[in-house]
Amino acid sequence: MLVGPGRFELSVLLALTVSILLLMASRVVRRGGSLKLLEVAEVVFFAALAAVGLVASAGTRRWLETYASEVSNIALVMIAFGSMAVRMPFTLQYAREQVDRAHWHSTEFLRTNYVITGVWGLAFLVAAVAGGYGDLVLRDPDNVWTGWIIQIAAIIAAVRFTTWYPGVVRTRVRRARGSGQGA
Repeated sequence: MLVGPGRFELSVLLALTVSILLLMASRVVRRGGSLKLLEVAEVVFFAALAAVGLVASAGTRRWLETYASEVSNIALVMIAFGSMAVRMPFTLQYAREQVDRAHWHSTEFLRTNYVITGVWGLAFLVAAVAGGYGDLVLRDPDNVWTGWIIQIAAIIAAVRFTTWYPGVVRTRVRRARGSGQGA
């Protein structure tokens, strides 16, 4: 969100620092919890961007200043849909820390995580397209709508869906089991 003309190095170093701090904080909060694909991918991605920024030409840094947000969102799209393609939706690792182990292999639990991961992938895609539209079509990387409002709204929608949808699935399962249909 901070990336822009003259701010690439600062932005990527802040993103890398925050990613590392979040990774470390999650180890403290969830003692014994596993490393998460998304957490590790963020650290690797921002470390790679920082390395590229250190050796890049001025022209490459200008390109990164303009398009780093879109590149980041596209990387997140690839993580989301890639994790689904390898049959390990990235939300599954977080969900397993909140749901009893007895449900981990149920069809409903797995399907719920595919849906939620897909919604996150779409939110990241919307953010990338909005930012790209602002940068490429409007030629205005600081456009409040394409650079902020649409992107933040997509993420808020994904967060809200993530908290809402599991309850919907639990209700459906209870109804199906209560009516003798099974699930």
